[in-house]
Amino acid sequence: MNSVQPSRPRVVATAKRDSVRTYLLDLIEQAGPGTALPPERDLALTLGVSRPTVRAAIEDLTRIGLLVRQQGRGTFTSPRKITQELTGGGAAAFGVPPAEGDWTSKVLTFRVTPAGAPRATRLKLSPADPVLRVVRLRLVDKDPMAIERIDLPAQLVPDLEPRDMETGNFYRLLRERYDVVVSDAVQSIEPTVTNPDQADLLDVPVYAPVLLIERTTRDASGRIVEFARSIYRGDRYRIISKLSFDSESG
Repeated sequence: MNSVQPSRPRVVATAKRDSVRTYLLDLIEQAGPGTALPPERDLALTLGVSRPTVRAAIEDLTRIGLLVRQQGRGTFTSPRKITQELTGGGAAAFGVPPAEGDWTSKVLTFRVTPAGAPRATRLKLSPADPVLRVVRLRLVDKDPMAIERIDLPAQLVPDLEPRDMETGNFYRLLRERYDVVVSDAVQSIEPTVTNPDQADLLDVPVYAPVLLIERTTRDASGRIVEFARSIYRGDRYRIISKLSFDSESG
């Protein structure tokens, strides 16, 4: 009886790529954000492997956001992540600012239309009630970070203009101009990937990892004042939560 022998060349190739990957991970950990990697040729000579093996390992790490290829310039470690801390309550628990960096926005859509059934249900309105939809590209230190879509009851924000959504803290604007004090929100966070339109706006590859954040916000009277759906870059945005434990915590 003939026995099937494992494919030795494939095993060796995989082991070499894993070795290169481990070397690159150590290099990424030691280097700062945005650091250039040595050229593929130099890495291949240093590690005693072929350039295709080095290229395959780099592509693996690029797909998960640890490395960034720049056409004509080379391969770099990913830029620093923008960190936001979620606390137990208050506006900081569900607003984007205060997060690191200088946040600005480019307004892509700003229009009022009847709510329709789905939005009316989310905002607790009649389907005929006017809803303002704002879509904006959020930038941190001028780099694209998120695409945010906000639905608001139009009567809540009379005379709101696109330029009002380009800078500053939106919840502060609601409080100071419209006497709307946000009180609490229900927010969900889950992983997803970009479609072609999102990838183009965020300057990332199609199917790049992103965080999908949905938020329903209420004011102090319990009225729903906002439904937001945002896509944040998975390679640049990080959320930190503080946890408290007691004797019942598992």
